[in-house]
Amino acid sequence: MEETLKTPLSLKSQSAWLLFAKVIGFVFSFLLPLLVVRFLTQDNVGVYRQVFQVVATMVAILPLGVSMSAYYFLSRDATRRASAVFNILIFNFAVGGAACLLLFVYPQILGNIFQNEEMTRLAPKIGIVIWLWIFSSFLETVAIANQEARTATAFIILAQFTKALLMVGAVVLFGSVEAFVYAAIIQAALQTLVLLVYLNSRFPRFWTSFDLEFFREQLVYALPFGFAGLLWTMQTDIHNYFVGYRFSAAEFAVYAFGCFQIPLIAMLSESVTSVLIPRMSKLQTENDKPEMIRLTVRAMQKLAFFYFPIYVFLMITAQTFVITLFTRNYAASIPIFMINLTLLPFLIWVLDPIVRSYKELGRFLLILRVFIFIALIAALYFGIQNFTLSGMIAIVVVTTIIEKFISSIAVLRKLEVKRADIYLLKDIGKTAVCALLAGIFTFLFYWQLNAKLAAFGTDLAQDVFGFSKTSVIDLVSGVLVLGACFLIFTPIYLLSANFFGIIDDDEKKFAGEKWTKLTKIFKPKIKLTQDSGLKTLD
Repeated sequence: MEETLKTPLSLKSQSAWLLFAKVIGFVFSFLLPLLVVRFLTQDNVGVYRQVFQVVATMVAILPLGVSMSAYYFLSRDATRRASAVFNILIFNFAVGGAACLLLFVYPQILGNIFQNEEMTRLAPKIGIVIWLWIFSSFLETVAIANQEARTATAFIILAQFTKALLMVGAVVLFGSVEAFVYAAIIQAALQTLVLLVYLNSRFPRFWTSFDLEFFREQLVYALPFGFAGLLWTMQTDIHNYFVGYRFSAAEFAVYAFGCFQIPLIAMLSESVTSVLIPRMSKLQTENDKPEMIRLTVRAMQKLAFFYFPIYVFLMITAQTFVITLFTRNYAASIPIFMINLTLLPFLIWVLDPIVRSYKELGRFLLILRVFIFIALIAALYFGIQNFTLSGMIAIVVVTTIIEKFISSIAVLRKLEVKRADIYLLKDIGKTAVCALLAGIFTFLFYWQLNAKLAAFGTDLAQDVFGFSKTSVIDLVSGVLVLGACFLIFTPIYLLSANFFGIIDDDEKKFAGEKWTKLTKIFKPKIKLTQDSGLKTLD
């Protein structure tokens, strides 16, 4: 019998579980870019980034939003849940297989795009990665859509752990781009196995529930959002392909690390968005627009609490941050990184859950992105002939902000937001003030003591630890500078946030409970022996 619908956890609890999983995953995977830039040549780093740029783009656009339809249908119709899941699997298998076949038959496609023969040689294997990753990536989505945040947490942690293990092994043991590709294939195969076991346990014999009419209904719902998402992904990714075509692999590596996305940022956004989608869908059926507005502002505040301080902190320490992570070889990435970082404050405005709740908004967004995409293509074509790498990323930032602004107006009108509702944003304004206040003190500290701390870190690395490699010395000194700035910035920000009432009592209690549970894990247990009465430590 199919699993009955469970009472969902609160928005805060679901988001917290998913964020916890992604933070653990971030810990597992953060080591990888540090190793890649230190074990591979700059040309090979460029090829590595090109390979996984292709994979990431294809995995994002080829499912065409059909996987995301699980959020809509699993929460609305208990009788067709197995059919919804099986339809998604069929679609993902077909589109992934088509991409794989194309790269087997015409491997030169990738070589021509990036002007790189190595990409042509790797194309068939890249096709296998794309096929398996599209199919297996449904695991996290279906667990969340099925209101199992804890199970999704376990899946995310397990996937990130095995991925990190395989990828680190590839770079340390083999040090080649091809080894990364094989590691990705193994990872996706393992995740596919877990996906099938999970689906069979939650939707027994789901493969017997195909319903052609329902499949069409699912596609009618999903494809408008999918094409809008396709355009969004292409809009955010296409600049990489223009740069890859025009510039060398080594220059592409510089550009890619300049466009480096802080993993925590994506984790926060995905955790909040994935939980909001089914909740917004339910509220839309009840026509409860005031609650939709309240939830959206609440989500914006949660994201602003992290995004605003991250933005301010990284703008101040950008030079040290880039060199520490990616070595001096990628110092040219710093201005690209700072320009790209400008988008961060705009990402607190979460539109996707609302847009997915209104079909007419999905259609509007699709039309808007068609025009934005055409304008972007024209600007990038002009850019590769006249602009530097910094100019290319500036084009992306400007067009993204324009698209965000226009789509925001459409959403505000649909929700019937009034001028009086602006008071709901007061905590977001306070958050910005707190981040700026902490940033002022951190900037003064960084401006005055950065060079001295870096010199001390260099001496520490050479004289105490005996390191001689420049990249390792920069890592030690950079961690020291960033750590000192963090110790200045964080207390000021948190104290200011508490003073302005941004952190409410429930959040303090929630954080305190989690901290207590965490400390108990590491706290030694004391036993009193019956014979001697002596205390012993476990």
